[in-house]
Amino acid sequence: MRFDSLLEGASLAIDQLRANKFRSFLTILGIVVGVAVVMAMSAMITGIRTSITSEMEASGPKNFIVARWDYNAVMITTDGPPWGKNPPLTVEEARRLRKVPGVRQIIESVDGSGEVTYGKQRLANVQVLARGEGWDQYTTGKFIAGHNYLKTDIDASRPVAVISSPVAEELFGPLDPIGRQVRIRGQAFYVVGVFDMSGNIFASLMKNVVVVPHTSAFKYLNFDDEMLMLLVSTASDATQEQAMDNVTTSLRIMRGLRPADPNNFATIRQEEMAKTFNRVTTIFFLVMIGLSSVALMVGGVGVVAIMMISVTERTREIGVRKALGATRREILWQFLFESSTVTFIGGAIGMIIGGGIAFLLNAFTPLPARVPLFGIAMALGMAIVAGIFFGLWPAWRASRMDPVVALRYE
Repeated sequence: MRFDSLLEGASLAIDQLRANKFRSFLTILGIVVGVAVVMAMSAMITGIRTSITSEMEASGPKNFIVARWDYNAVMITTDGPPWGKNPPLTVEEARRLRKVPGVRQIIESVDGSGEVTYGKQRLANVQVLARGEGWDQYTTGKFIAGHNYLKTDIDASRPVAVISSPVAEELFGPLDPIGRQVRIRGQAFYVVGVFDMSGNIFASLMKNVVVVPHTSAFKYLNFDDEMLMLLVSTASDATQEQAMDNVTTSLRIMRGLRPADPNNFATIRQEEMAKTFNRVTTIFFLVMIGLSSVALMVGGVGVVAIMMISVTERTREIGVRKALGATRREILWQFLFESSTVTFIGGAIGMIIGGGIAFLLNAFTPLPARVPLFGIAMALGMAIVAGIFFGLWPAWRASRMDPVVALRYE
C-alpha cells in the first residue's frame, strides 16, 4: 500500500472522528481506559521492582537468610505448619555461626507488632522489630537523633528502643524523645535513637516502626523465639556460595544430622526472594491486563460499529474507487488503517493519562512509578492490534462490494 494511501486513510479516519465527536468519544473510551490501565500498572510494577532491587543491593547482594523453613517455597501440609518438624533456630546457634569462615556478621531477627504509648498518646499496630547488633547497616535510612542500641544492651537484655521518625512525631511532637520512656505492649522501654526510613520503599507500609534488641523482645515482650531468623552477611573475601556451604555444614554438625538426613532448616538467597516477588507482580500484572482487555473489547465493539457506519456512508465512494481500478486489497488496507488510526488515537490519549497517573503517584505518594519503554510499546501495540482485529470485518465487507451495486447506492 502506497504512503499517500496511508495518509489518506489516516485523514479520513480523523475526519470521521471530527464529524461524529460524541460517537467517536464513546468508541475510543474503552481503548483509552484499557491503555491507561496498562500504562499505570506497568509504571507502578517497574518502579516497585527497581526499588526492591535497590533495597537488596543496599542490604548486601551476597547476604542470605537462615530460617526455620523456606517461606519462598510453595508447601502443602496436612499435619501442621510447614516448619512443624524443624527445630527452631537459637541464639546459641547464631553465636556459634558467627565464627564460621566466610561469615562477616549475623543479625538475629523476629518481627511482631503491638501498641506503643507515651503518656496519653497511643499508637496501635506498630511494627515491633526485634533485631541483633548491626541491623542499621543493612536498612535504608539514617539516625536523625540519638544512636543505635549497643552490644552491651543486647547482652544485658536492656529495655531500650529505636523508634521511626513518624512514631517520634506522633508520640512526642516537638519534644526530644531521646531518654524518654515509652511503653511497648505495656512494658517500659527507653528511647535511645530515632531512625528515618524515608528513603526506604517500605516506609509507607511500615510507617510506625520500633526496633528493640532481640533479647529484650524475648524477655519483656513475649516474642516467640521459635520464629527466630538469622540474617547472614557474607565476608568480603568469600562468595555467597562459600558462606552458605560453610553455614549449612556447621549447622548440620551442631544439630547432629547424618549425611543422609535432609536439612531441618533453610538457607534463602536474596535473589530467590526477588524472584518470588517478581512472580507475584507478574501474575498481578497479567490479571490487570485481563481486566483492561474487557475495556478494549468494549472499545472494539465501538470500532466495529463506527467502521460499519463509515463503510455504509461511503458506499458510492468505494464503487467509484473500484471502477477506477482500486483492488480489493487496497480497499481492505484503507479501512484497516482507518480503524487502526482511530484506536491509535485512543491509545495515545490513554498513554498520556496513564503516564500522568504514574507521575502523580511518584510525586505525591511514597509509591514509586516509572514508565518503562516496554509499557509504552505494549500500550500502543494493544491499541493498534485492537484496531486491526475489530476493523477486519468492516474492511472485508468494503473490499467485497460489487462496484456496480455500490455505484447505484443511494
